[in-house]
Amino acid sequence: MIIDDPMAKAELQAKFDAYETALMTNDLDALDGFFWPSELALRFGDTGSLFGISQIAAFRAARKGGSPQREIRNTHITCFGPDHGVATTEFLREGEARLGRQTQVWVRFPDLGWRIVSAHVSLVVG
Repeated sequence: MIIDDPMAKAELQAKFDAYETALMTNDLDALDGFFWPSELALRFGDTGSLFGISQIAAFRAARKGGSPQREIRNTHITCFGPDHGVATTEFLREGEARLGRQTQVWVRFPDLGWRIVSAHVSLVVG
């Protein structure tokens, strides 16, 4: 297995960057499109656990004004072979003193391309 194949890593970095742009502009269609369109997709966040693309999409649609604006830092992308990767980042939300952390597990599907299969967002307590 090749760790951090340059082509896979560049592709996943571009997807991660596009996701962040969609998040900051509240582009709901794009955001839903980054997730695996399966009821097995997961998103755990500071507001609860979402099981499946239906719950993830409903959460986004109900979120008034979208995600709070944020600045990301310490982003790391690691690819495991050509079709699996993990993206981690820290973030600071406007008006929030606590540090946030985000992890996304990405899989490249033959018919869908790169999709998030599992995401976890949290704010550091204390």
